[in-house]
Amino acid sequence: YKNQEDAIYYLLIQNEAYAMPPMPEHCTDGIVKGLYRLPEPIGTQAQIALLGSGAILNEVIKAKEILASVHGITASVFSATSYSELRREALAADADGRVPYVTQLLQNAGERVLAVSDYVTAWPDLIARWIGKPYTVLGTDGFGLSDSREALRAHFGVNADHIVQAALKAIL
Repeated sequence: YKNQEDAIYYLLIQNEAYAMPPMPEHCTDGIVKGLYRLPEPIGTQAQIALLGSGAILNEVIKAKEILASVHGITASVFSATSYSELRREALAADADGRVPYVTQLLQNAGERVLAVSDYVTAWPDLIARWIGKPYTVLGTDGFGLSDSREALRAHFGVNADHIVQAALKAIL
């Protein structure tokens, strides 16, 4: 800004301390567009796509591990950096007769999509019409509650265990 450079910086503002993983290769465009896929072994055929944004992404990753180790279910994980940007691009794509980025990205990511947010469900719902397959959203709809992060995530059903339960319900 000070040098008037034409650049975009991705800043993480958080209220939960956790180790940030290194930025995956080839995800810069996805970060800017609002969604990118976390790396997974080549040839993995996911049964469900899990979307997480911000600090809740760690719970999504834990849920993926539980789904695989306990239930034998494969999941692809996506980091949602901006649902509003995904919606903006999808609306523009509709107007131009193109297939939206979010639709393209999730096309081969599993038969179902489960989005999880530490925020209200309305936020991930911004992209629902462009998913193109069964879509479930978990969020923290409510007001005026105060407790530990773990207790609140359990209360609202957005911790790893609840994500696993929602994924199983969506699949089975």
